[in-house]
Formats: sequence, C-alpha cells, structure tokens
Amino acid sequence: MKVGSEDHVRGPQSASVTLLVYGDYECPYTRALELAIAQLRDQDGDAFRYVFRYFPLREIHPHAEMAAEAAEAVFALAGPEAFWVMHDALFAQQYDLESASLERHAKAAGADVRAFRKAIATHQFAERVERDVQSGIANGVEGTPSVFINGERYHGGRDVGSLQDAIAIYT
Repeated sequence: MKVGSEDHVRGPQSASVTLLVYGDYECPYTRALELAIAQLRDQDGDAFRYVFRYFPLREIHPHAEMAAEAAEAVFALAGPEAFWVMHDALFAQQYDLESASLERHAKAAGADVRAFRKAIATHQFAERVERDVQSGIANGVEGTPSVFINGERYHGGRDVGSLQDAIAIYT
C-alpha cells in the first residue's frame, strides 16, 4: 500500500515505519486509537510516520461523512498543518460534529469561513473522501479503525504498548 501525495501524513518521510489508519471521526474506537497514537508521537514521534485516511461508516455514524469533508476542506483552504489541527479537534469534540461546530473548528484551524461554508454546502470534497473509502475497500477494510503497518494489516492491540511493540518489529 503506497502513501500518495494526497495522503495526510504526520512524522518524518524518512521513517522506516508507516502506520496507516482508515478511520471515522465519529467512531469511538478510532478516537481511542488516535489517543494512543498521540501518546506514541509524544514519546518518539520520529520512530514512525502516521497516515490518516477517511473511512466514514455512513450507515451508523451520521456525522462522519460531513466531518471528513470538513477536514478535507480545511486542508485545501489552510494547508496540511491546519488539517491536523482540525483532525485533532474533530476527535477531541467527537460528540459534537454538527455544522456550527465544524465551522468553529475550521475557523480555529485558520480556514476562511465563507470558503469553508461554500465547500461544505456544495460537497466540494466528497469525491476526495470517497477516494479514501474506495482505497480502503480495495485493501479489505470493512470497519474502523483499520490499521496497516508498512502495508501489512495489523490485527494486534490498539493500546500504546502493543502499538509500540508492533512498530519496533519494523525498525
């Protein structure tokens, strides 16, 4: 599984380990994994690079698709660093993904609010989100979070220790 130029990446490009996650902004399990990954980044952020791809579970999470489109809009309007600000805010406020909250987070991340509103109203980034979904389906993803380490499906624990051990295998 190749990391592309459209992927959202945190961490050094030179890292020997790539942790790729297909996630859903409304999924509590994805949020828990995000917290574990944040702890790993705090401990040794240079040990791996982290890639996040959208995989909204539309049937059970009614706000996940719009949250993904909002994150992508912030990326397009304010850049990669703003994307991660938005990404973190969406998980931090996971139980409040209504339009007003998305707009507030976008503004805090540095996006132009009028352009953001237009992008959301027209679903300007729905196709971009769908590309990640189709990539996930092609890679056997059926739920979230789905984790890959250096292109291999990871089925182990999602806690800090288990992830640390899995990453160590590849370094």
